[in-house]
This record gives sequence, C-alpha cells and structure tokens, in this order.
Amino acid sequence: MPTRSESLFAAAKLRIPGGVNSPVRAFRSVGGEPFFVESAAGCRVRTVDGRELIDYVGTWGPAILGHAPAPVIAAVQAAAERGLSFGIPNPLEVEMAETICRLVPSVEKVRMVNSGTEATMSCVRLARGFTGRDRIIKFEGCYHGHVDSLLVKAGSGALTHGRPDSAGVPGALAELTTTLPFNDLDAVRAAFARDGREIAAIIVEPVPANAGLYLPEPGFHEGLRAVCDEYGALLIFDEVMTGFRLAPGGYQERCGIRPDLTAMGKVIGGGLPVGAFGGRADIMDHLSPDGPVYQAGTLSGNPLALSAGLAQLRELERRDGWRELERIGAEFEAAVREMIAGRPLTFHRIGSMFCLYFTAGPVRNLADAMHADRAAFNRFFHACLERGVYFAPSQFEAGFLSLAHTSADLAETARVAAEALAA
Repeated sequence: MPTRSESLFAAAKLRIPGGVNSPVRAFRSVGGEPFFVESAAGCRVRTVDGRELIDYVGTWGPAILGHAPAPVIAAVQAAAERGLSFGIPNPLEVEMAETICRLVPSVEKVRMVNSGTEATMSCVRLARGFTGRDRIIKFEGCYHGHVDSLLVKAGSGALTHGRPDSAGVPGALAELTTTLPFNDLDAVRAAFARDGREIAAIIVEPVPANAGLYLPEPGFHEGLRAVCDEYGALLIFDEVMTGFRLAPGGYQERCGIRPDLTAMGKVIGGGLPVGAFGGRADIMDHLSPDGPVYQAGTLSGNPLALSAGLAQLRELERRDGWRELERIGAEFEAAVREMIAGRPLTFHRIGSMFCLYFTAGPVRNLADAMHADRAAFNRFFHACLERGVYFAPSQFEAGFLSLAHTSADLAETARVAAEALAA
C-alpha cells in the first residue's frame, strides 16, 4: 500500500507541473519523492503519515521564531476578523514602513510587494529608471528570484536541477546581465572599466545562500560600494534571506555597508507571502505615482501578511532574539565541527544560517561549491531523513535555525548526523 504522501504526490503530478509548486521541493536533486506536511509547530513538522521531523528548512527562512508561534497566530486571527484584503491603504502599511525604516540602516522609504522575486525585480527596474542605464551586474550562484534578467547563472532550484539558466529568458535581455564570480573584486573592476557608463547597478546577496552558503571576504562589499560610487551605479543588496535574520537591520547592519536599494522578504511576512524594497528617498521617489518607474500590486500591503510580520518582529525585539539566535547558532556549530573533525567536509555558518558542504574546501564562490560530492550529500540527506531530521533537499541550499530549536534538538541532530555520516 502506498503511503499517504506517495498517493498525494501521484495525484499532484497529474495536475501540478512536477507535482510541486516550487522546483526544489521535488527531491529531484537528492532522489526519491517528497513528503507532504500536515502541520508544524516549534522546530518540528508532522507529515501526513504521522512522522515528526526536526526541521532545518523553516519554510526556507521565514520561520525565525519556529512554526506557528502563538503571537503571530493570534495577530493573524485578529486581522482576519477585520477583513482579508482591502485594496485600500490600511494603518498596518504605515506601521510596517516605519518599522523597516527604523531597523534597516539604509532604507529611507519602502514599498511593500508580495514576494522576494517582486522585490528584486522592482529594484532592478527602479535602478535602470533612476540611472538611465540598462546593464546589471550579478554574481554566479546568487539567486534573486525568477526574474528574467536575473535568472542567469543563478542558484537555488535552477542550480539544483542542473539548469542555472532558464528557457524562456530572451537572449537579448540576458545579454544585459554581466555575471561575475563572487568574492572577485578584480573581475568587478574589469567589468566597470569596460562597461562602467552602461551599468545601472550591482545586485548581490551579501551572503550568498542559494548555492549553499559562502561568506564574503573582508573588503569585498567595501569594494563594491567604492566602484559603484566611482561610476555612478547603484548597489542593491538582496536581503530577502539575510534581512531581519542576521540582525535587526540585516547583513548591512553587521558589515556597516549602506546599499542604495535593498530587497527584503521572508521574515517580515511571518510565514505569509510578502516582500519589500526600499532605499534612498531620492531613488524611491522615482516610483509611480510620484515618478516615471511603474510598479503596482493588488495585494501589496495585505493586512494578514503585515499583521504576521509585525507580530514576528515585535517578538524578536522583545526576546532579544538575534542575540539568542547567535547563541543557538554557535552551539550548533560547535556540535557540527566536533562531528566532522577529520573528514573532508566544510561547514559555514553566519548567525542562524548554515551549510555543510561535502568537499574539503575552501568554498568562497560557486565554482568552489560545485566541487561538492553531491552523491555523498544525497546519501547523507536520506540517512538523516530516515532518522527524523529534515535538512534542505539539495547540497546547494542554506539551512535555518530558529528560536524554537532547543539544546536537546541540537544534540539529537548532531547524533543523527553522526550516524548518517557513519552510514
């Protein structure tokens, strides 16, 4: 008899392309079939077949408090009683805008959207409209959503499934995107020396988290800021992953770099669909209705999503959550490093984000990440899953810790991972 997950997946494949609504969920990289979730609470998910798993995906980042945190659930329930959507300005939009501008150092004005992809897409359009230039620089392995001009040598699902470029992206549009190796300032300077007066912006994940997780080297972001200033280009930080997770003001707060525009999402939705982008007021004022750059969205500023996000941010601030996440992350890292000592593995962590690469390293860019032994990772993934621990189903995705992960959960995970490596 098939399990309930197997039956659901068989039915899904008849009506949903690949049986999933986002490619990395399909388990194509690791083999096998995905499981279906019935409920989630804290750091655990419960499958439709009754299995309970310690979860390190955290709905790909938003579940920073853990799943179904009481303050967020209560806020959404209260908001739902007042109405699901208005298409008219509501007070929560003002509160969220003020909160983001207070927390994120570089953001003077902000606009809400419905996803991280919308946020990055809007940043690129705005940068082009503001500068009057067309060319964009991005970095190999950085995934900025499924935007045509940015789906070039991308990470996340595109990389996982062996197609870092997508069909359907016009060649003429892709030609306006220059893709460079991360952590290579010489390549950036060379690109600007050649095309500097055509380059509207650099867009970068300040900590790339869609090809695993590799870290910026000292001086890299300072160099990006300097070359953008020299040539009059804009610097866009894609903090959809890192924003409100690595610090209240995201990675830019930690590194002290002020980008011109920032794309945000995930944590500020509390688990509901949301995105935002913001930056310097003079740039943001180029958006309609004040300026010539058009951007709109029927559900932008949705009261349910903003209620969830605001409740989550308030709880993080009340609990000094970022300090606690750093402590949890350090405890997790110590356990992992003890477990992998002497093995040809590379572990990266920053705050509550992590990745275990199945390569001796170093891993400083996409080319290094691609040396990972994906077959070994796949065996490790399934061995952990069989033992009750769920990591992302791809070598090329980051893992996420939450405030719901206890010391007991981390110790259990280390034990399971050690058994999986031995197996």
